[in-house]
Amino acid sequence: MNQPIAHRNAPSKRVIVAAAAVVILIFSGLLALDLANQGLAWRLFWSLTGEETPAAQIRGMIEWLGNATRAQPNTEPMVPINDAGVNPYGINTFLQQEVEPAKREQQVRMIAEAGFHWIRQQFPWQDIEIAGRGDFIDRRHVEIMGEISAWEKYDQIVALTEQYGLEIEARLDTPPAWAHTAPDAGTLGPPDDLQDYINFVTTFAERYKGRIHVYQIWNEPNIYPEWGERAVNPEGYTEMLCRAYAALKAVDPEIRVMSGALSPTLALSERDLNEFIFLQRMYDAGAGECFDIMAAQGYGFFSGPTDQRMRPTTVTFARNLYLRDVMVANGDADKPIWISEAAWNPVESPEVPEMANRLQFGSATREQAARYMPLAYRRAQQEWSWIGVINYWFFKEANDEGQDQPQYYFRMVEPDFTPLPIYDAMKTYIASETPTLYLGVHQADDRAIAPDDAAEIVGAPGAQFETALSASSVTFTFQGTSAIIRWIGTLGDTLNIRVDGQDWGTSSGVTSIVSSRLLEADDWTEVAIHHSLTAKTHTVELTSSNGFLLDSVTVYDRTREHLTPIMAGGAALGVLAVVGIGWALWKRIFG
Repeated sequence: MNQPIAHRNAPSKRVIVAAAAVVILIFSGLLALDLANQGLAWRLFWSLTGEETPAAQIRGMIEWLGNATRAQPNTEPMVPINDAGVNPYGINTFLQQEVEPAKREQQVRMIAEAGFHWIRQQFPWQDIEIAGRGDFIDRRHVEIMGEISAWEKYDQIVALTEQYGLEIEARLDTPPAWAHTAPDAGTLGPPDDLQDYINFVTTFAERYKGRIHVYQIWNEPNIYPEWGERAVNPEGYTEMLCRAYAALKAVDPEIRVMSGALSPTLALSERDLNEFIFLQRMYDAGAGECFDIMAAQGYGFFSGPTDQRMRPTTVTFARNLYLRDVMVANGDADKPIWISEAAWNPVESPEVPEMANRLQFGSATREQAARYMPLAYRRAQQEWSWIGVINYWFFKEANDEGQDQPQYYFRMVEPDFTPLPIYDAMKTYIASETPTLYLGVHQADDRAIAPDDAAEIVGAPGAQFETALSASSVTFTFQGTSAIIRWIGTLGDTLNIRVDGQDWGTSSGVTSIVSSRLLEADDWTEVAIHHSLTAKTHTVELTSSNGFLLDSVTVYDRTREHLTPIMAGGAALGVLAVVGIGWALWKRIFG
């Protein structure tokens, strides 16, 4: 019996499978060709995974898709945050290791010439209060040099930073031997009597009052050996932090106290404790009242700075988002995170000898390390409104004795001061960067906000942090879909607004700013000064003949929200078009 014509002409399953296989083969070939030549797909995969080789990118994309299967960190980027708008360029230094004062100055001069603004400098307690309580005399080389002040070297370091326009993040740790009675206590752990450390911190702060404004209390207290030969102790560290905080604020309320940088670790032992658990236990012990700045580490390890795979069991440059999540959950959304150490370790170089722990801090080539670091600064500035300073790890060692250890190869400059590629890369990037406001709420003292020469920060009731910028003119550049200024001016006065050199509009003041009057929060005016479909870069000028107070500038980037309906509609039309064409071809071929 003859089959119906339509059934006779229908394609067999083998034909459909073969056609599908051909399509998949063609797609795979095109994808492989694109990835091999760093085409469009390669650039997309790199932007999401931080991986550069095709196999790693494909694996990374599968892992990135896993973000949708788990809760992502709650970072609250659109809240006012203190101490986040500072100059972000910092670097770790070991100036105390240089014996010759001239070499200390050469380091500081090269750091300033590269454009860095901060140095994170350790001031080892054991090198200052050497022999006993209150003893600041160095007698270790008395037969050669006689008795000298242990402060002398550090006085020069502080003076050098002032001479070259740098600021210091003073890391205070490493107790002297006399602070431990037990021989097995370890050289880095806290002293037997915590008051000895508090006394040192107080003496140090009094000596450099008005010259050093940021103090970091200890380093990596959540891992061995930084807490000595004992179990790490979040509650014990919190006691140290809170007592140091009170002592420093008593010396100078303007001092900013930074927590010890928490080291990224997955361990859950007495020796090493995961930093998220450690931080939560700190909060449970009352640490939220005892620091102004949270410190974290920002090593990239095995992927580039663009890696957006978010898994708490993987260490990437973006790991600070999980610390931010803990801070937000504990009511500290208004505090910043400063990155104490960040870098990629270029151990994939011919000069690096074989060593058992070669990959302990990740792996990169010299070219990658030099390329990644500027991108890391850029990503932090564009995406993470809570990040303040990022300190590169590190400038140089005094000698090359550490060549058998992987951490030696993070250096930016050789012991003989020969610059490595990372030095030139950062120098070029910093020199070419235009300070810009990105997504977030930016205080008026943000480095990207340029006021007139007579402007000053003044007390301002009702402002987000009770201070504001008093100015007659302000200029700033922002990148986003819209920006809102929060300001207040003289009653009846006018704030003139220009965007990209063109008059944009005006906004009238709502109240007087007489200094004897307490202003209420609702006296402030919020004015939207620009709107666009996608994020664009604009320069804004604000002027007022009688002056005004600027509290903050909020930048929004609603590109995704604006484009999603358009893209969804376009995709739906595309699907309908493909289905229509397919149906037409089917009808034509098979009747």
